[in-house]
Amino acid sequence: MPATIVQTNHTPFNRIAIDPVTLDIIENALRNARIEMDATLVRTAMSPGIREQGDAFPLIADHTGKMIVGQFGSFIDGFLQNFDGTLEDGDMIFLSDPYSVGGAVSHSNDWLVLLPVFKDGRLIAYTSMFGHQSDIGGKVVGSMPINAHSIFEEGVRIPPVKIWRKGEYNEDLIKLVMHQTRKPDWCAADLNALIASCRVAARRVIEMATRFGDDVYVSATQALLERNHRAMKSLIGMAIAEDPVSFEDYICDDGMGAGPYRIKCTMWREGEKVVLDFAGTDPQSQASINFYLNENMFKMFFGIYMIMVFDPQILFNDGFYDLIDVRIPEGSLLKPKFPAALSGRTHALGRIFDILGGLLGQKTPEFLNAAGFSSSPHLFYSGNDTRPGKGGAWFQLFQIGFGGVPGRPMGDGPDGHSLWPGFTNVPNEFLERYFPMRIERYECAPDSGGAGVHRGGDGIHMTYRFLVAGTISIHDDRWFVPPWGVNGGHPGARARKILEKADGTQIIIGNKVEDVEVEAEDQLHFITWGGGGWGDPLERDSALVAKEIVQGLVTAEGARAYGVVADPAGTVDAAATEALRAELRATRGDLPLFDFGPGIEQLRAASLAETGLPAPTQPVWPILQAAE
Repeated sequence: MPATIVQTNHTPFNRIAIDPVTLDIIENALRNARIEMDATLVRTAMSPGIREQGDAFPLIADHTGKMIVGQFGSFIDGFLQNFDGTLEDGDMIFLSDPYSVGGAVSHSNDWLVLLPVFKDGRLIAYTSMFGHQSDIGGKVVGSMPINAHSIFEEGVRIPPVKIWRKGEYNEDLIKLVMHQTRKPDWCAADLNALIASCRVAARRVIEMATRFGDDVYVSATQALLERNHRAMKSLIGMAIAEDPVSFEDYICDDGMGAGPYRIKCTMWREGEKVVLDFAGTDPQSQASINFYLNENMFKMFFGIYMIMVFDPQILFNDGFYDLIDVRIPEGSLLKPKFPAALSGRTHALGRIFDILGGLLGQKTPEFLNAAGFSSSPHLFYSGNDTRPGKGGAWFQLFQIGFGGVPGRPMGDGPDGHSLWPGFTNVPNEFLERYFPMRIERYECAPDSGGAGVHRGGDGIHMTYRFLVAGTISIHDDRWFVPPWGVNGGHPGARARKILEKADGTQIIIGNKVEDVEVEAEDQLHFITWGGGGWGDPLERDSALVAKEIVQGLVTAEGARAYGVVADPAGTVDAAATEALRAELRATRGDLPLFDFGPGIEQLRAASLAETGLPAPTQPVWPILQAAE
């Protein structure tokens, strides 16, 4: 049954007209409150994933639960419909189980707090924040086993419970939860940071409502939602055709030898609504690469992509959700059935953005992005620090790496940049200060960005030297199926991981591996994928290519993909360049809208020679076979 909202003041809010100046002030005050939530979080959290990288996402919603500012969209309506309890002044909800909130958080490492904001006896807003915890127990350090068969292997699962009830803190609950984690000090600090962030935003909401009046504040939130609705309605009518278009892409493997896994989406417009149907997506995996995709979260993904491509000035919020119909087959990779494992869902999450680019650009290729939002590379390193003076203290690192962002209509893709705009890298100095490792290299991987008139962003080549024996795990993708190019642009390079032993022996290891033992002085070469290129590479300015040779972004050999003949110092041979470009134009044929590179079977046949790794085998689904 739905949640019961307990209010002592039942006077309804009056809807009144808001002048543009007041609306602008309230809008920007809400934006600032969201920024203040982030600032509070990173200043009070302890884990590197939140404190240094910002792996956390804020939300401020109106009194009905619709997001006004935030990043992932609001889960609150679904929560209210399924929470069998009360919400009243002084309460705060704590949860982490994806299955209990319809995928609003997508794996159990994401701890979420929700604060209903009351003023003068009336519910006036909600604030919420979730952040990735570095360890929540489970069978592996970091609690993200790629080889898990069920969510029960992935650590503590927290259904929606009250961490605060009528202003009283549930200390026993927190003791129970912290008892499950290998890093209770980090988790406790991070949880308190989430709570503090929500309280800061709640104070700002109360201040705004006090300054302008409750009715003005609430009316302003509704005006912001309606403005977004009008803008998205216009964008959908302009950019989405009634004729269906389909696009599919692949997760390379599941870390257990099977792959690739297909994600397919078909899009069309019915009147003023857009339909996004994931029929044709592969069934759920037996491993943990499943992504429980919340429909509202995907609506927000779609809205963010539309806004950023077509009109970046729009403040995105939940106002447009009724314009989008999302259909996800039950039991598929994107809507797995309980208790399917979810901890490796990052790869499907990244692939969703590549698929959106492929869908939205087919009818308007001038707005088409290449692929490269492809994953969120993870490294785990743990053990006992046996160096002198360290006393064998336990350590564990969870770090998110970056790949190349795709080439775009407006320019090159950024090199070694995060999928999420708010993420930052963990500073090398931090890693060397707090963990037994030395960073030997942190640079772009030259030529990894796909060639194009707008080059795809290069991936990163990061080399870790481990100073004590320990265990590493890696979660990455795009090692088998490359990030595709568009409008004549070339695919980006694929990811690679190489373990170099202390004696110089090099071992190619997989991009999804668990519990790899390393010794002191071993080095890990962690090389991520590049973004696909955009547009004809033969149209790229040869002087720019020469500059990038000097900068180490492109090699002299790689410059030939642009038809540029140059030496390693970046000196261009103009006559040879003109001749090479003429030759390439004469022999290449028509430029493809999409350049996916070789087909899947060709990739399988060449995998060992090209990547040093055996090709993944075609997935099988025992659930389907049993049903047949």
